[in-house]
Amino acid sequence: MNKISFKHMLLITVFSIAVINAAGQTTMPKELSTGTVEEQIKYLESKTRIYENYRAIREDMYQKLNRNIIDSINAEKNRIAGFKNLTADLNSKTDSLKTLLDETRVNLEVATTTKNSISVLGVELNKNVYNTFMWTVIGILAILLALGFLVFKRNLVVLRRTEKDLKELKDEFAAYRQTTRLAREKAEMDHFNAIKKLKGQ
Repeated sequence: MNKISFKHMLLITVFSIAVINAAGQTTMPKELSTGTVEEQIKYLESKTRIYENYRAIREDMYQKLNRNIIDSINAEKNRIAGFKNLTADLNSKTDSLKTLLDETRVNLEVATTTKNSISVLGVELNKNVYNTFMWTVIGILAILLALGFLVFKRNLVVLRRTEKDLKELKDEFAAYRQTTRLAREKAEMDHFNAIKKLKGQ
């Protein structure tokens, strides 16, 4: 009896080692790495057999499928959380837009009721009075601008005339200095010659 159980134990051990070595040497099918979860399940169903209502699946393939399913579930949870955050943001923006719409409606009502008046420094003025006042101010400013331009133009003419007179005066003064210098030099020469004659006698 012991020999039979020892043989069975030896046989099971050898079989287990062979299965582990075979499992370690086989590569993971690409369907379990690239396909969708549904494709991976269909692949395992096609590659495994049912025996007495049990399906034998390689442990590494089972773990790979299990990890893939968990990763897919986590990704979907993250996507759902993202959608929830987006929904919350959109709800917040909708509330803000509703508030803005209500404020706009109130402002429209105020503008409709006060369309014939304008607020200037907190004082409500009739549009006709405001327009008259503004056109009067613009007219006065235009007149002042025209007067200023005329005064500027007159001053410019006077300035140019003064510059011309100054240039002429400078030219006359330069000519006068030249003439005076020549006359002085001639007088000095005459005086020198006269002294020379007196000394010569």
